[in-house]
Amino acid sequence: MHHEHAKWWSPTLGRDMEVLTFGHAGTPILAFPSSMGRSFEWKDFGMVDALAHQLTNGFNRLICVDSVDAESFYNKRVDPFTRIQRHRQYERYILNEIVPSIRARHPFIIAAGASFGAYHALNFVLKQPWQFGKLIAMSGAFDIRSHLSGYYNDDVFFSNPVDYLPGLQDPGTLDALRRNHIILTTAEHDPCKDANVHMSHLLNQKGIANVLDFQPGVFGHDWPWWRDLIREHIG
Repeated sequence: MHHEHAKWWSPTLGRDMEVLTFGHAGTPILAFPSSMGRSFEWKDFGMVDALAHQLTNGFNRLICVDSVDAESFYNKRVDPFTRIQRHRQYERYILNEIVPSIRARHPFIIAAGASFGAYHALNFVLKQPWQFGKLIAMSGAFDIRSHLSGYYNDDVFFSNPVDYLPGLQDPGTLDALRRNHIILTTAEHDPCKDANVHMSHLLNQKGIANVLDFQPGVFGHDWPWWRDLIREHIG
């Protein structure tokens, strides 16, 4: 399987960032790691192997990015204003440095992530739906207020899907979202089950079609399930 490792200084974040790419051609999958994860997480936990058929045969190309969660939402050593500003910088990094390089080769991007990576994937699709064509959000939690110690401002509002989605009125954004293929996955004993049911409800209220893949009788919030789910929903 073709793979590439890239590392460069991000002017947006003021630090080196790494990207791992697997596969030589096909529809790109932009993969966000789970909480405080790195670009190699999807390889280490078998997600690359789960997609080996698609990646080896040129159906998909997998682009795995670093997070800066340890410097933003999970960085309790700094004040919550600084946490949310670091997250906003990460948003600009993805949209200004990563997405254009992917779209230069293929205009249709699948955003994917598990756990906190699902938050990132969904947040980017909701805010920039014209940049993406599909979302696979596995076992995500979509309310980031618990990471900000009660702090709230416009940056928090516009980074928190459960806050900004209900008030979304822009026709162009809504039309673009309605053209996306949105998949949320959860399970009966998933700690994020209620978050996914609620997000599906919010999307339905806006006329945004979505698939809520609910697995009965299982935990569902771990890599063995996510390996099966990414393989199932990537087609």
